[in-house]
Amino acid sequence: MDNNIQSIKNRFGIIGNSTALNYALQVAAQVSNTDLTVLIVGESGVGKEAFSNVIHSLSARKHNPFIAVNCGAIPEGTIDSELFGHEKGSFTGAVDSRKGYFETVNGGTIFLDEIGEMPLGTQARLLRVLETGEFIRVGSSKVQKTDVRVVAATNRDLLDHTQAGKFREDLYYRLNTVPIRVPALRDRKEDIPLLFRKFCVDFSERYKTPAIQLDDEARNILVNYPWRGNVRELKNMAEQISVLTQDKLVNAHELRRFLPEVTEASRLPMIAAPAAKSNGDFANERDILYKLFFDMKKDVTELKKMFFDILQNPAVAHAGNFQDNHVLHSFHPQQEVTTAAVSVPTAISSPQPIILQQDNNKIDHHEEVEETLSIADKEKELIVKALKKHKGKRKDAALDLGISERTLYRKLKEYNINE
Repeated sequence: MDNNIQSIKNRFGIIGNSTALNYALQVAAQVSNTDLTVLIVGESGVGKEAFSNVIHSLSARKHNPFIAVNCGAIPEGTIDSELFGHEKGSFTGAVDSRKGYFETVNGGTIFLDEIGEMPLGTQARLLRVLETGEFIRVGSSKVQKTDVRVVAATNRDLLDHTQAGKFREDLYYRLNTVPIRVPALRDRKEDIPLLFRKFCVDFSERYKTPAIQLDDEARNILVNYPWRGNVRELKNMAEQISVLTQDKLVNAHELRRFLPEVTEASRLPMIAAPAAKSNGDFANERDILYKLFFDMKKDVTELKKMFFDILQNPAVAHAGNFQDNHVLHSFHPQQEVTTAAVSVPTAISSPQPIILQQDNNKIDHHEEVEETLSIADKEKELIVKALKKHKGKRKDAALDLGISERTLYRKLKEYNINE
C-alpha cells in the first residue's frame, strides 16, 4: 500500500509524508473503484480538489467526463439551471433549452465544491439524483435519468449547518457515505519545508532564476507559522519571496518581512453573535445601545429619587438607608456623598442636572431646570433668532437657515410668528 500511495503522490504532484495525509490518500484510493458518494472535508486551501481528481482518475469512470463546480460561486437563481438544465422560456432570459451538468457529464464524475453554500431547494433536487438517479429540468415535467458519481467538498461543519436548518440532514448523511478529512498544513508541519522548496523550484524553473533557500532559523519560523490559508497561502508566499528577495539565502529577519504578524487575539476563534429571538434578545448593535441607554436612564432616575429623599429628609443621609443602594455603589463604590456639588447626567432626553448645594453639612436648596426637547419649539426659536439677526429680512434669514423663502413664509404662518 505504501508503494501505491507514493505512486499516487508522484502522479498527481502531491507533496508530503505526514500520517494524516497518507491516510487520506489511502481512503481515496480504496473508494475510487466504487460508485459511493464521497465527502471531502478540510479547510480552505488544503487541496481538496486534488483528492477529487485522484478519486476520478483511479475509478472505472476515468475515461468519462469530469467537471468541478463551485457551488458558492453560482448565484442562487441560476444554480438549478446550471446543474439540471432548463427548458426554453422557463424563466426570463431562457431563450433556448440547455443541458445541465448532470446531463452532460452522464457516466462521469461531478465534483461539488463548497457544497455547504448550496441553496436548500437545490439540495432537495440533488438528494433525488443521489437516491434515484433522476432529475427534472427547470420548467419541465419530464423526468430524466443520469448516471453520475458525486464527490462533494466543504470547509464548513455540515453537521452544525443541519442543526441550524441551513443544510438538509438527509442529504448530509447521503453525502457522508465515505468521508475523507484532508489535514490542515499546520497539522503536518514536517511537510512545510518540502512544499516550500517545491514551490520555489517550480518558480525558478518557470522564470529561469536561481531558487531561494532558507537558513535554519528561517526554516524554523516557516514551520511554526500557523498558515491559515494552508497550502495555497504557502505557495503564494514562496512565489512572493522568490520575486522580492535580493539574496537567495533568506535569513529569519528577511523572512519576517513577508509573514504577517500573528497576535494572540488573532488565534482566538471568532464568536458569532446570537440570533435574535422573540423573548427579547437584540438583533443588532443599535438595539443593544438603546437597551444600554435605557438601563442608564433607569439608574439615573433611581439616583435622583434617592437625592430627593435626602432633600426632603436630611436625616436619611445619616441613617444609612441608602448604603445598600447598588446604583450609588456602582457610581461611587465605598465612598460617601460629601461633595459640595453633584451633577447627575442623563443618557436620554431627561431634565437638566440637579444641583445640590451643601453648606456646613446642611442642604440649602435645590433647583431643577426643565428643557424642552420639542422639535417644533426649537425650529420656531431658530426662525425667530434668524429674523432678529437679519433685522426682519426674510431672504437673508431663509438663506441663513438653509431653507427657501417660500418655506420660511409658510413656517411664519404655521408658528404664528410676528416679525
